[in-house]
Amino acid sequence: MELRIDRQAMVPVVQQIVDGLTEWIQQGDVPPTTRLPSVRHIARSNLLSQSAVVEACERLVAQGILASRQGAGFVVAAAGKPARDSDPLAFGGGPDRNDPAGEPDGGLPLGWGSLPESWREPDDLSYAIRQVARTDMTSLFGYSTPLGLPVLRTQIARRLKSLDIQTCDEQLLTTAGASHGLDLIVRTLFRAGDCVVVETPGYAPLFDLLRLHGIRMLEVRRTPSGPDTEALEALLRQFHPVALFINSHHHNPTGSCLSPAVARRILQLSQIHDLRVIEDDVYADMHNGSGVRLAALDDDERVIYLGSFSKTLSSSLRVGFVKADSALVARLAEVKRVSSLGTSRFCEAVLANLLASGAYRKLVQRQRQRLNIDRAAALQALEDADWEVFGKPTGGLFIWARSPTGDNPCLRRQARCCGVLLSCSTTFSPSGETSDWQRINVAYACDPRARRFFRNSTSDRPQVF
Repeated sequence: MELRIDRQAMVPVVQQIVDGLTEWIQQGDVPPTTRLPSVRHIARSNLLSQSAVVEACERLVAQGILASRQGAGFVVAAAGKPARDSDPLAFGGGPDRNDPAGEPDGGLPLGWGSLPESWREPDDLSYAIRQVARTDMTSLFGYSTPLGLPVLRTQIARRLKSLDIQTCDEQLLTTAGASHGLDLIVRTLFRAGDCVVVETPGYAPLFDLLRLHGIRMLEVRRTPSGPDTEALEALLRQFHPVALFINSHHHNPTGSCLSPAVARRILQLSQIHDLRVIEDDVYADMHNGSGVRLAALDDDERVIYLGSFSKTLSSSLRVGFVKADSALVARLAEVKRVSSLGTSRFCEAVLANLLASGAYRKLVQRQRQRLNIDRAAALQALEDADWEVFGKPTGGLFIWARSPTGDNPCLRRQARCCGVLLSCSTTFSPSGETSDWQRINVAYACDPRARRFFRNSTSDRPQVF
């Protein structure tokens, strides 16, 4: 089996192995249950490491193209629906709100809001879970403290210090993920009829949360350097909103980051207009290098800062946090107690173990390196296909881009013919406005189906493969 690996190409070697094996199966019309040559044989005949071949095969297992058989290595999977990466109803967001069934034809969710399951690394997490189960019985059966596990809050404070955000334990509250933190903030600070500013395009679950509580939303356009500050100032003068919700780094869905000038102007406007700023920084650990945070520049305690470990570690291990002034944290803790009796002490203990051992730091380093490689390859593929990119991102999970033909029924048919599912065109607008732009998840963009879609997206009619 010759895979024709190009070591000078921007596409990672493992992804080239994935592409080569996929092409071998599809073009050779290899029947289900056919056994692949051994990993050792594939590696030796293509001058590859066995670990790279194994990783490629595991990715294909996750995509449902291969299956792993005890004692038989890897075989071509039987026809049927591939394993799902996650449930779109958990939507951060899923491929398409109009498709509640998720992946009916086993499509690649190119606009997914989180890392694929195949990217998750269970070993360190499993070890930490066993450690807590053996050594901390209280965490197995008890609630966490009102503010959260003290040792975890101390570790979070240290991590924030590395971002130039000064805090103490009394200014930190743990939550069951960032979504829980947003819910506590909305419940505590706002009432039905209040007016807030949100970014457009922006984070769809936030829009749903605000609608649920009867909060009116004003839209400010997101630019590659942050929200349009002139438009924001006009909204503040005219409507006097009480808060601004903003992504600081690797904005969802555009992937853009705040520039220092925009950050300073936002804080100036918040002082002039008595505005609360809720800074959502859930992709902080996917950021390369240093960057400006509003919370780091805030001297008046107007900024409420949110973070989460669910995006990088596990969507099931729900641990996030809120950083605010101590008086507000006390109020949030009371609402947390009344609404949910607290957070999972067990999850917090597992995370504290991972942070203390250094395992979490090494995990996110590996994720950043892998994302950097795939992002560069995805940007090149989009450029080759003449797609327009909204400010080339330097980190994070997303690229915001649009086809030269725009978002139209033909483009969506083309995507489905290539086995790709796109996000709904109205998902990222608070008012439901349609958009030609697509959220591209870097972790899916190097899949052969995505690359085939990019290449064929300018075609006038769908091609069947």
